[in-house]
Amino acid sequence: MMATIEKIAEVEAMVGEGPVWDPDSNTLMWTDIRTGRFFEYDPATNQNRQVHDGFNVGGFAFNEFGGLLACIWDGIVLWKSDDEWVRVFDETHDGEPLRFNDVTADPGGRMFAGSLIDGGVGKLYRFDPDGGVEIIEEGIGCSNGMGYSPDESIMYYTDSAVRTIYQYDYDRATGSVSNRRDFVKLPDTAGVPDGMTVDAEGFVWTAVWFDGCIIRFDPDGVEERRIALPAIQTSSVMFGGADLTDIYVTTAGTSLEPGSPLDPKDYDWEAYGQGYRGGGLFRVRQDIQGKPEFKARFPWPEGPGQPDEPGQEE
Repeated sequence: MMATIEKIAEVEAMVGEGPVWDPDSNTLMWTDIRTGRFFEYDPATNQNRQVHDGFNVGGFAFNEFGGLLACIWDGIVLWKSDDEWVRVFDETHDGEPLRFNDVTADPGGRMFAGSLIDGGVGKLYRFDPDGGVEIIEEGIGCSNGMGYSPDESIMYYTDSAVRTIYQYDYDRATGSVSNRRDFVKLPDTAGVPDGMTVDAEGFVWTAVWFDGCIIRFDPDGVEERRIALPAIQTSSVMFGGADLTDIYVTTAGTSLEPGSPLDPKDYDWEAYGQGYRGGGLFRVRQDIQGKPEFKARFPWPEGPGQPDEPGQEE
């Protein structure tokens, strides 16, 4: 089936990311990581409204106990609005900054979150509703998209710095992962795998920064289809709509210069400078159905009180 592609919102996002469909309200939430903005798109009205302006949201999940669990650039907060939120994890863990780039709730309501350290290496953490924290991986160059197979036996995780999507054996009862192996490794002449999701058939979708496309891989890691979009920096992908057959794709308008380790080999920087990098939200309509994303299960603290506002990166 031929895909239909449309731009449904333009917010000039520096790094549009983290789209998650809310089946309760039939809306899509997404964030601009670099500018501290958070958006809600309603397909019933075709309206995209800004609902947050402040701390930088690296990623989030809807929460069973209300609101969102948002992983920000200095910790984790429960959030319902800019007037109603509370911090649940501090800005550091064992002295390491918790600045997050991409996250996912697991089938057990925990939160897996990857840190991103400019000029350094990050980690993949698992945060439990009872306050427990476990370091899953260290030495991560650029933490990105995650997801789970339909039977919940496999977890996927992306390290963009090495152009690799990993897969692990996953245990829902404990939240533990093991037996890491390569699922897909893109060549150094290709773009960078970024945000991802898994559809109802167990195929993995990833947005590929620099290549302006989303790619669907079968459960063996073989490319099944590729959909080009009119934006060079495609950053994340998510299913939505009443029957989960719409595909939402975020894009990034930030301007890069040659010299990063993430640069594709022999990349056409002249074309990059002339094309539309991104900054808008796109919708792709075709014949594949997604599956719902999992919700976090973090209770709100009892009693009144608000912490100081989380810091905001310049």
